[in-house]
Amino acid sequence: MSLFEIMRSALRGVTANKLRSTLTLLGVMIGVGSVILLLAVGNGSAQEVRDAISSLGTNTITVRASSGGGGGQDSTTTGSSTKEITLTVADQLADAKLGHVEAVVPQVTTSLTTSSTSTSEDSVSVIGTTPGYFDVGTSEVATGSAFTDADVTTAAKVAVIGQTLATSLFPTGSALGQSISIDGSPFTVVGILATQSSTGISDTNSVVIAPITRVQRSFTGFGAVSTLTVEAIDSDSVDAAEGEIEIMLNQLLGQTTDTETYTITNQSSLLETQESSAESFTVLLGAVAAISLLVGGIGVTNVMLVTVTERTREIGIRKALGATRGAILGQFLAEAATLSLLGGVLGVVAALIGAQFEINGTQPVVLDYSIALALGVSVAIGVFFGVYPAARAAAMRPIQALRAI
Repeated sequence: MSLFEIMRSALRGVTANKLRSTLTLLGVMIGVGSVILLLAVGNGSAQEVRDAISSLGTNTITVRASSGGGGGQDSTTTGSSTKEITLTVADQLADAKLGHVEAVVPQVTTSLTTSSTSTSEDSVSVIGTTPGYFDVGTSEVATGSAFTDADVTTAAKVAVIGQTLATSLFPTGSALGQSISIDGSPFTVVGILATQSSTGISDTNSVVIAPITRVQRSFTGFGAVSTLTVEAIDSDSVDAAEGEIEIMLNQLLGQTTDTETYTITNQSSLLETQESSAESFTVLLGAVAAISLLVGGIGVTNVMLVTVTERTREIGIRKALGATRGAILGQFLAEAATLSLLGGVLGVVAALIGAQFEINGTQPVVLDYSIALALGVSVAIGVFFGVYPAARAAAMRPIQALRAI
């Protein structure tokens, strides 16, 4: 029996009971579609976080102060023995002109009520920093301009605000040049940020950025800053810059290690950690989806067993007419593979359509290899689970098969 005849017979067997075949195809389709789509969701989620980290620049280093970002007196100017990374320390670090460091940007943060004459917003993130913040970070001024070094020197009451906050405080007009109140203190809006994507809990578009000296004077006090964002001269110099920063900070703070006052992280290490976590997450999603594909394979076995039982007489007649064991085995394996392949193709189509829509806020990104993998596995599962019914059919003796009817 030729391969063409085997395939034609398999297609005839598959279409003999359309409803049963359709339900079997549906099971395989759901399994294949789930594998591809869940892997795409995992990859899409990882891509969003990866883009967010990469957008910060792989040449940036974050120094996070252990003591927070507000309150108390500046220990470097009062002679206190408390070790803190203050604005004075940040200025000394920037003035040191370290060989692999391009810029040092201090930040203090707090959450305060911000209002206009018509409305107010609670718990708005207020960031006190320097103009370098707009050069080393992801925040870009879309309208107006950033504040200047002179504004920092004079502790000017000026601010740059996010798009969401600008719209909510001034829904009927532009916020540029308008006055806003931050915890009762008036500020003039000199710039509005470009819209940013939000990947965390807080809305990065609902923020106030003001001169660090003004934020400290009005709200947080002249204690420790929250973070220092350090920009290395290039991505290859990150490790060297990190070492220089650690040595210099320890000298300025009079300590031997960084465990007392601060911690240092860089975007490259965050990216590596994220990629490792994303890979584990994607594999886990794929494993969960593979269970449905396995269930679809079991459905193929069930259908093929029923098919063998219903076609016992056919098997007996064919063997009596000289059909070999291999021909019978090949026919039923071909039927199982055909069901799995058609279901797999439909599953791929369904997954590609589903990937065009956001799922729980994440845009799926289909992995190329997942399509071939899901199709290959679906056919392999169909053949694997079709072996037993096919072998059972091939092992029948003609007389036994004919007696069964």
